[in-house]
Amino acid sequence: VFQVIQRSVGPASLSLLTFKVYASAKKDSSHKAAVKVNELSLYSVPEGQSKYVEEPRTQLEESISHLRHYCEPYTSWCQEMYSQTKPKMQSVVQWGLDSYEYLQNAPPGFFPRLGVIGFSGVVGLLLARGSKIKKLVYPPVFMGLAASLYYPQQAIVFVQVSGEKLYDWGLRGYIVVEDLWKENIQK
Repeated sequence: VFQVIQRSVGPASLSLLTFKVYASAKKDSSHKAAVKVNELSLYSVPEGQSKYVEEPRTQLEESISHLRHYCEPYTSWCQEMYSQTKPKMQSVVQWGLDSYEYLQNAPPGFFPRLGVIGFSGVVGLLLARGSKIKKLVYPPVFMGLAASLYYPQQAIVFVQVSGEKLYDWGLRGYIVVEDLWKENIQK
């Protein structure tokens, strides 16, 4: 290791030194042998003034330009919609991944409870023959009743929040009907 360092330190330290080199013309050389700077190919100056001339557009370039101008509002709208929906889609994907992780490590007894709740929804759908309103009401009600048996605390919270919202919607509806009633009586 020491020999490697010793062999590399010498040339490396010499590279840090600076040397001045002086060039002088030979006394016996004539002036005619000297080369002027503009005679060197590297430093040649172009003859005359150069001018940039743009070539006329071809029919293909014109068509592409018109197509771009036509599609620009649509592409900007698509970019805007993408930027708005990307966070929402990422949250949906994250929710799906979290749900998948939860189902992979479900607590004991979760799947039998889920089966009973789902079966009660199917029973509600079977009992709701004939009426479309019954088909919309019975399955969620039956599933809610079955879920409230397994999760009573969450059911109480859900009923309280739902009751407050229903009361608020009813109050708003009452105010709207009252305003319409007053307008019709005044006319």
